[in-house]
Amino acid sequence: MKKSLGPKTLLCPTPVVLVGTYDQEGKPNLMTAAWAGICCSKPVCVNVSLRAATYSHRQIVNNQAFTLNVPTASQAKEADFIGMASGRDRDKFAELGWTAVKSELVNAPMVAEAPLSLECKVVVTNELGLHTQFVGQVLDVKLDEACLDEKGMIDLVKFEPLAYLPEYRQYLGLSRVLGAAHDLGKDLLAKKRG
Repeated sequence: MKKSLGPKTLLCPTPVVLVGTYDQEGKPNLMTAAWAGICCSKPVCVNVSLRAATYSHRQIVNNQAFTLNVPTASQAKEADFIGMASGRDRDKFAELGWTAVKSELVNAPMVAEAPLSLECKVVVTNELGLHTQFVGQVLDVKLDEACLDEKGMIDLVKFEPLAYLPEYRQYLGLSRVLGAAHDLGKDLLAKKRG
């Protein structure tokens, strides 16, 4: 029997992303967010939801662009720091010794040290209550070649993306592949037809 928990943020796990923006002086900034995901496949779009009180919120509104950078599990401490410190009064890139890479496609920085970066232009903005959802069309994806397998696909063991458990406020590493989509359940599909 399932127990009712009421409305909670328990769709889990969620990806941890580092949202890259430039402020009005052109200083690169990062914010850690876990309210993010894929929202469309054609055109490829992702979304990230931020509170209006955050420094990054204003920068996305001003630039109509952002990057989503996916850190590794080994970067959990840095991702947590980025989520606690404010870009209003700190240079997070400098404090971490990380490198801001200027996108050639959008007015937002990528993180050289994060294996996966998505360059996004804002196409839709939704006010949802406490959060504003920014839908960004992905103009390009950059992936560190060291995270690829011999077939050119993402190797989760080499990458091990960082994830988050909402409500529990815990980080996880994701590195176990269970099987291929549209393959793993074929025997059940065949059994039901037969």
